[in-house]
Amino acid sequence: MGIADNLKTIQNSILKEVTLVVVSKTKSNADILQAYNNGQRIFGENKVKELVEKAATLPQDIIWHMIGHLQTNKVKLITPFVNLIHGVDSLKLLKEIDKRARKHNRIIDCLLQVHIAQESSKFGFGINEIQQTITEAKQFKNIKISGLMGMATFTNNKMQISAEFQSLKNVFQEVKNNQITILSIGMSGDYQIAIEKGSTMVRIGSAIFGSR
Repeated sequence: MGIADNLKTIQNSILKEVTLVVVSKTKSNADILQAYNNGQRIFGENKVKELVEKAATLPQDIIWHMIGHLQTNKVKLITPFVNLIHGVDSLKLLKEIDKRARKHNRIIDCLLQVHIAQESSKFGFGINEIQQTITEAKQFKNIKISGLMGMATFTNNKMQISAEFQSLKNVFQEVKNNQITILSIGMSGDYQIAIEKGSTMVRIGSAIFGSR
């Protein structure tokens, strides 16, 4: 099956209230345009340089999400256009996004990345830090904390993945309000488990474009 068929399969398998972010990292403009021409508008990139290049050359109505680890010194490159930053993992980064957004007279939506996986290599706030971080973030006027994001351990153990997603869902239920509405969990290998656990946004690449 090609990109269009894969995309349709994914779209048909997720609930209407779940937002699909197509992960286009390392993919060519031609591949992205195939998904775009079949109605997809939200794309996610994990490298700033690639995101900036694609945003400059692809259709202007694409909604770009930054889904990878973001270094503070790269924030200024994406603040003119990025729609949502998924992996905010420190107050220092929030402060920089706020500062750069102010220069462009924008309010940028951000998700707090929560560390739920067993791998120490993954980034994110501890579960017990989220309430305090949300409180401290109120000082920043040009960002909006619109939800939480997490990545499960890379494992075939579905019970473990489910438990990790549940732990994040529990925190999300505690902080959810009119502004904090996004729970971004689930990728190509585990998005169905994530949706069962209340995900409102899934990030899917290889199930649409094929393995890298």
